Amino acid sequence: MTTAVLREMRWWDIEPVLELEKDLFPEDAWSRGMFWSDLAHARGPGATRRYVVAEIPSDSGGGARIVGYGGLAAAGDVGDVQTIAVAREHWGTGLGAQILTELLRAATAFECAEVMLECRVDNVRAQKLYERFGFEAIGFRRGYYQPGNVDALVMRLNDPSTSVQGTEING
Repeated sequence: MTTAVLREMRWWDIEPVLELEKDLFPEDAWSRGMFWSDLAHARGPGATRRYVVAEIPSDSGGGARIVGYGGLAAAGDVGDVQTIAVAREHWGTGLGAQILTELLRAATAFECAEVMLECRVDNVRAQKLYERFGFEAIGFRRGYYQPGNVDALVMRLNDPSTSVQGTEING
């Protein structure tokens, strides 16, 4: 399988990201406006967001195809993983870990002392990824994911800089 390359997400990536979002999260997909809003805070000296996309060369030979994405928001000394998604055909390849590593590097650059996230209680694959990076479950948010009324597991990582030491990513 071709290795994905990470790069900063830009406004022109929103449409292909939305296609992947709707495929992976049909009931509670983010809207175009949600991505636009976060990307508006991802550049410049006052940036508080870091969004990346993972690309592979297109099967048709022209350009690249987005097969994953992720985003982090920082507020004070707390980072929050907003979203991570990987195309189904790339599950189990380490791409999720690659994206999470980049988000934790961003949290370190934003000087976050801890990173929080919510994960669907039925998404065991994601929970195992987060646990490998040192995240610990600290609570639940009942009915967090709508309209399916699915609970969220709240997880926290203390000192994100220790989770990314010695890791390498492409891009």
